[in-house]
Amino acid sequence: MERFLLTRSGEELGRLLGRGAAVRLRPDFERPPELEAVHRKAVRLEWFSIVYLASAIAVLAAVLGSSGLPPVLLGRAKQRLAAQLHDKVLYADAEMNKADWATAGAAILAVMGIGAGLWWAGAVAGIVISLDIVHDGYGNARTAVHDPMDRRPTTYDNAKPLPLVDEIEAHLRALPWVTGAEVRLREEGHVLVGEAYVVPVESPGDVPQLVERTTRAMEDLDWRLHDVAVVVLPRLDS
Repeated sequence: MERFLLTRSGEELGRLLGRGAAVRLRPDFERPPELEAVHRKAVRLEWFSIVYLASAIAVLAAVLGSSGLPPVLLGRAKQRLAAQLHDKVLYADAEMNKADWATAGAAILAVMGIGAGLWWAGAVAGIVISLDIVHDGYGNARTAVHDPMDRRPTTYDNAKPLPLVDEIEAHLRALPWVTGAEVRLREEGHVLVGEAYVVPVESPGDVPQLVERTTRAMEDLDWRLHDVAVVVLPRLDS
């Protein structure tokens, strides 16, 4: 194939130069014997460069991977504890650990991509890391703003409203001296405070004693309930 291309090129060049012109091309390329040793040395240096680059990428990926492994383990352990303690601060810290190992993973892919010749891999990894940081920062900032506004308590990960409110209302409505109930809770760190509004039957009996007994029963429902006042009302405003 190479000889054919050289011959065709020679023919084209001969037509351009004129019919009487003669063009001779060497069919095979050969280096002078004195340069063969230099060529072999150059080839060995190129292979050495390739092996060195691959080794450097592997070492750097291993270092980044080892630095990203502890955040993975710590983040998972903190998430389980945050669910048990209803600790949003601990959960936010676990999310930061997640961002650490995700950043390390993106950096590993960027290094491997650049080593493979993908010059844009570093920029893509930087964009992904930046978007993840912005997402986590927005979520934590929104939680920090909404929690002091006495909104309805949510789960530790802010995924949904806390079902404890509905459970307390169902418990109060099941009491024989209560016909209606409505609960309003607020978060104060790890604990929940608020009011429980109840509408008694026509002849409830000793109301103060019933309120005290109901308050103790509510506190036994969940350890997070603290300072929940039972308020007796003639009716509930819908």
